[in-house]
Amino acid sequence: MPQAGTTDAPVAPGAVRSAARLRALFANFFSRELRTRYLGSATGLAWALVHPLALLAVYHFVFTTIFRAGAVATQSFLAFVAVALWPWLAAQEALQRGTVSLANYAGLIRKAAFPHEAIVYASVGATLVLQFAGYVVVLLVLVAIGEPIRLQGLLLAVPLWLVMAIAVAGVALMLASLQVFVRDVEHVLMPVLMIVMFLTPILYPLAIVPERVRPWVAANPFAWLVTRMRDALLDGRLAPQWGDLVALGVATALFAAGLAMFRRLSPHFEDFV
Repeated sequence: MPQAGTTDAPVAPGAVRSAARLRALFANFFSRELRTRYLGSATGLAWALVHPLALLAVYHFVFTTIFRAGAVATQSFLAFVAVALWPWLAAQEALQRGTVSLANYAGLIRKAAFPHEAIVYASVGATLVLQFAGYVVVLLVLVAIGEPIRLQGLLLAVPLWLVMAIAVAGVALMLASLQVFVRDVEHVLMPVLMIVMFLTPILYPLAIVPERVRPWVAANPFAWLVTRMRDALLDGRLAPQWGDLVALGVATALFAAGLAMFRRLSPHFEDFV
């Protein structure tokens, strides 16, 4: 018999079954995303790795050869950009794939009742996992060619990537649910992401931004991620900061808001998808 004063409430069997079903669906969709989009063809896997490398090469050529940016302070421009550019491209691709992910399972959504968010999780998760693997490979290559990358910074880069994943999943849930009803969302997303990229200190240090607009650029949540990635991988600063807790709180709030919006609209998906 329970002890008097015991406050632990039993977990509802239905909640346990629902969570188990969501995990099983996620695992199934996740493996399918990897197989069909990346691992199922040589071109898919190659493009996932070549595209960011090609962009990095272009930016390096333009800014060091044409604009002659050279080193950024005491850091190599190639390392400075690479550390920040790859996470941004990963987040961008995850948002794009997550936004249109429901359309790829339209037939299943119409025929069966299941937690639709598993589709978005799988699309975002598969993209970010593969891109992180590519990120590590690029860091190792940069070290091999003599760039000043501190691999111990991965001890902080991994949790930073997870915080980014939480935020990206939340925004992707919002966009995916809107995409079902407003098909122009995917077309508006790309130019918006391009604008946000240039308002993020990826290709330039925050210090050179004019003081009157610097607080606005710094307020961009991705600016925090870029700064912390550089702290870890270029400067070797691994100590946690209060801003990290704030970022985690913002990411969690975004995820909670995205999930609430998604679940509110989800019962109507089968009529519009």
